[in-house]
Amino acid sequence: MSREQRIRIDGMLRRAEPEGPRTVEEIRAGFRELMARMIVPHGRIRTVDTTLGGRPALRVEPRPGPDAGAQDGPDVGVQDGPGVGTILYFHGGGWVFGSPRTALSLTGNLVARTGLGAYSVDYRLAPEHPFPAAVEDTLSAYRDLLDRGEDPSAVVFAGDSAGGGLAVTTCLAARDAGLPLPAAVLAFSPGLDATRTGESMTTKEDADPIFTRAALEHTGAMYLGGADPRQPLLSPALHADLTGFPPVLLQVGANEMLLDDSVRLAARARAAGVDVILDVTADVPHVFQAFAGVLDEADEALDRAALFLRQRIRAGGAARASAARPVGGG
Repeated sequence: MSREQRIRIDGMLRRAEPEGPRTVEEIRAGFRELMARMIVPHGRIRTVDTTLGGRPALRVEPRPGPDAGAQDGPDVGVQDGPGVGTILYFHGGGWVFGSPRTALSLTGNLVARTGLGAYSVDYRLAPEHPFPAAVEDTLSAYRDLLDRGEDPSAVVFAGDSAGGGLAVTTCLAARDAGLPLPAAVLAFSPGLDATRTGESMTTKEDADPIFTRAALEHTGAMYLGGADPRQPLLSPALHADLTGFPPVLLQVGANEMLLDDSVRLAARARAAGVDVILDVTADVPHVFQAFAGVLDEADEALDRAALFLRQRIRAGGAARASAARPVGGG
């Protein structure tokens, strides 16, 4: 772990954030520019544009072994449909900006480290499409996976920031719709409290190199579209009943204003009897995992996340095998 790496990234993020209000298009363009600087493991993955649940999506799969050192070429051989396991990924961006492409450093690293395929969903964004459009789209994507024959015990939800929040709220929506739940939920620095009442919103404001309260409330209001934030699908850290949830891994940086979103959700999960891991890394910013390749803590956190996902998929596979095994002798 390198103190110099953390200091360098903190300074870069502070310089990247302009002062004053920006238009939606300026916010979106600035985020694309920032995320284009992240390292994507192109030599270890293959991608193809597809659709899922009626929305555009990016299919990401591990590159076959003989081509592991090559650069991306034509996307032949990337298959839709059931496989050994699937990561259903939801990108970050405050529900206002971002895309599957801006999240590719995260999705790609999870795919490369786990050997699982992924779908990254291009859900509708606010302010053009406020709440609950994003949750409707991510739930539709999950329904589509199930309709294609995916075993839910071989599916995991994952996401970062707003998408980490969607990983949780999509699981809530799936449960309430009577759908079988995925094998696990992984959330990087999730947004889980639209009321913005966590203590870290105040105590971490100087330490956080990305957010200010004003910026979070600006984009948050676009997503809310006038909805009451005091409801489970907007503030699950405060209002969600997590009964019946699959195992959850929450990874968050200690310098984040959103730190208490994860802390409080973990407490609710424990109270509901859910297996939950709260993984807090010191002195790192929001979605620090995106800095894989330049920040040691990012690579280590992604390794822990990949182990968690592989274990949950393997556990699901063992359960399927046990259920299929004949009982008694012949």
